[in-house]
Amino acid sequence: MTTPTTQQAIMAGGCFWCTEAVFRDVVGVTEVESGYIGGPGANPTYKAVCSGTTGHAEAIRVTFDADVVSYGDILDMFFATHDPTQLNRQGNDVGTQYRSALFPLDAAQAEEARAAIVRAQAERSQPIVTTIEGATTSGPSEWFPAEDYHQEYWDGEGQRNPYCLAVIPPKLAKLRKSFANRVKS
Repeated sequence: MTTPTTQQAIMAGGCFWCTEAVFRDVVGVTEVESGYIGGPGANPTYKAVCSGTTGHAEAIRVTFDADVVSYGDILDMFFATHDPTQLNRQGNDVGTQYRSALFPLDAAQAEEARAAIVRAQAERSQPIVTTIEGATTSGPSEWFPAEDYHQEYWDGEGQRNPYCLAVIPPKLAKLRKSFANRVKS
């Protein structure tokens, strides 16, 4: 029996509740954690990040079995389920904390992130504004898990939250339409 090839991907595509809900449905994904990344301070809080003053983005860290779903596939799903042409916003969520950004964990992921942006741009007339952040020789930006009540939000409180009910089902529909063979039943 072979052991899974576990990898992680960190990305920001607007509200982390919404991106987390998408990736929880992907075959090969074993964990999705909401959190904060990309700002200079340590231990940011939801309230501070929402103020737009910390420099952090609401993001998700996806743990996946690379023998089942590749990093490139994860990125293609990311680009298909949010609008990477909106600068510092997703719909009504406005500010740098809602930016579209990728946070590669090594040089190979940085290269694949650049390739995914090229693939995504080929499908759109508007320019992709997704940034690649933290891909330096000193390593990736520091990851901070969000407070417990943000984890698995869609599976609990989110299904009663009008904002989530308006935003998440269309994202899930895009995922199921474009990646039907990659979605958990």
